Amino acid sequence: MKTAEIRVRFAPSPTGYLHVGGARTALFNWLFARKHRGTFILRIEDTDVERSSEDMVEGILDGLRWLELYWDEGPYFQSQRLALYRQRAQALVQSGDAYYCFCSPEELAAKRQRAGEDPSRWQYDRSCRSLPQEVVRAKLQAGVPRAIRFKVPLDGSTVFEDRVYGRIEVHHQDIEDFVLLRSDGHPTYHLSVVVDDADMGISHIIRGADHLSNTPKQVLLYRAFGLDLPVFAHLPLILGPDRSRLSKRHGATSVTAYREMGFVPAALRNFLALLGWSPGDTKQEIFSTEELIERFSLEAISKSNAVFDFDKALWMNGQYLRAMSAEQLEPLVREELKKADLWRDELADEKRAWFLHLIDLLKVRARTLKYFVEAGRPYLSDDYPIEPKAMKNLRHPELRELLPELARRFERLHPFTLETTERALRELAAERGVKAGLLINAVRTALTGSAVTPGIFDVIVAIGRERTVQRLRRAVDWVDEAQTETS
Repeated sequence: MKTAEIRVRFAPSPTGYLHVGGARTALFNWLFARKHRGTFILRIEDTDVERSSEDMVEGILDGLRWLELYWDEGPYFQSQRLALYRQRAQALVQSGDAYYCFCSPEELAAKRQRAGEDPSRWQYDRSCRSLPQEVVRAKLQAGVPRAIRFKVPLDGSTVFEDRVYGRIEVHHQDIEDFVLLRSDGHPTYHLSVVVDDADMGISHIIRGADHLSNTPKQVLLYRAFGLDLPVFAHLPLILGPDRSRLSKRHGATSVTAYREMGFVPAALRNFLALLGWSPGDTKQEIFSTEELIERFSLEAISKSNAVFDFDKALWMNGQYLRAMSAEQLEPLVREELKKADLWRDELADEKRAWFLHLIDLLKVRARTLKYFVEAGRPYLSDDYPIEPKAMKNLRHPELRELLPELARRFERLHPFTLETTERALRELAAERGVKAGLLINAVRTALTGSAVTPGIFDVIVAIGRERTVQRLRRAVDWVDEAQTETS
């Protein structure tokens, strides 16, 4: 491998689906690789046999594909590389950088309890570190279960540079002799990640700041193996609006949930890119993928934790939907309509031009693809709900006569266009001495069941003469119902 070659990796554990934090990490690695014409590697860290599952693996791959973060190599699976980790652990024992630990889980638990400290602060007492060689040989020959621990230097400190957080120094007295290989032969995270990153030629390790505390141990391993250090860049945490770590209580956290909510991949990519990274001295917030690649740099990553603002994500998704053409949106909207049993094959054939016009009409107010189902239902079906606040538009008793009369005039109107329908409505309002707004709001409720829609005359023309006339006449019953609710 050339020394200048950029090789990065995304290495999720399949103990859950791809969440937004992991997706942000994958995106930053992908952007960095694409900017420097490097290689983006996918590695599945599935050595936690009890918690890993094939379904979770597929969920991660599915999420990455949906985000269009395609990898160049992999996926590699750590579960298929166990022999390599065992070999490297044994090599460290042979070099004197690691030792066998014969302490049973019960003994370790008892030591922890006797220490009487916060369990998270307890350190292994190194009791097996100084065992005489003849004792070690006897235990090995007797088949006593053993782990392999790294021999952390007793004095001094480990120092490394992080491209985001700067110089980090940790004293060795604060690092316990950590386990490399468990007694069941499975490696710990520290061993497997260093072995894999070195074996795969990873040049830059870009990952969440929750791994910052692991890095000194891994630096020690790199040096014990006689390896050059990669570049480390740790990403700030993603917090919820209450400034606590993002979790399910803040709403959806998995990438697939955002797909189900009606987000488009480019919008979520754009939103995630701005969580902890700044594009520079600009107020611009909407970036094409090409712009993100061109502008991305590790130096522009912030140390400050990022806040996940769901409303901002919705706004950004709406911006992307509005910028897309009807032709681009059509297959996405079609899938949503199929899920809601609103799709008809004629919308792809003889009524396709009308369908594309409908998409253009609705996209102005859309924030997710689900909106095309909610707002599109009255155009595609005669079965649609009436919003309670929209019923207020039918409380005026004059509408019992105005709506049927407007229906009669629309029925005879030729041509049936934006201009002619507006003229007919305003003329009727003037003749009867009522404000045009009274009729406009009533027609909006009658035709769509909603209080807010695109321009009412666009709605009238899109729904068409026949259905408009039918709905105006049907709405007389709703006027009576609205009057009953008022009284």
